[in-house]
Amino acid sequence: MFLENIKHSKGRKGWIEVVCGSMFSGKTEELIRRLKRAQFAKQKVEIFKPQIDTRYHELKVISHQGNEIMSTPVPASANILLLANDVDVVGIDEAQFFDMELVNVCNQLADSGVRVIVAGLDMDFKGKPFGPMPALLAVAEYVTKVHAICMNCGSLAHISHRKTNETNLVVLGETDSYEPLCRDCFNEATLVNTM
Repeated sequence: MFLENIKHSKGRKGWIEVVCGSMFSGKTEELIRRLKRAQFAKQKVEIFKPQIDTRYHELKVISHQGNEIMSTPVPASANILLLANDVDVVGIDEAQFFDMELVNVCNQLADSGVRVIVAGLDMDFKGKPFGPMPALLAVAEYVTKVHAICMNCGSLAHISHRKTNETNLVVLGETDSYEPLCRDCFNEATLVNTM
């Protein structure tokens, strides 16, 4: 069912690229940059994001810097296979919010000759691996880890520290709810929150 939906020309090779890091590190900015370059090269590009992510716009992927690109919101990763018809490049934003099937979806796309570019948080607010991201990092041919600046000390930050008392794993928010922290500042903040 899936393979007839995707263009596969003999000799065309697909692969997976993952852009990961904390919030405010430029993941989406880098995803948009790569996708727009592919569009400029006249490649057929499809962009997907989780349906639950409506922070900036229901249909667009928008970076914190205001760059944007049209996308298709989907409720589950399996929908990507149904909608990625005759494409050269598939972009996926906020991958951490998808189900674990996303890894198989990305592998199937890459195996059929599609360049897959995925962006997402590699760790949750507790500093633990987040959703399908660890497995995507393992199967990707190319991994780019980007860093924010620690809001406390100015070092490179790699953890999205939640500033609220919310305990659910998925809480959509921005600077009002999250701040990027380095390892030392995160450990200090976590210690303070447990006292």
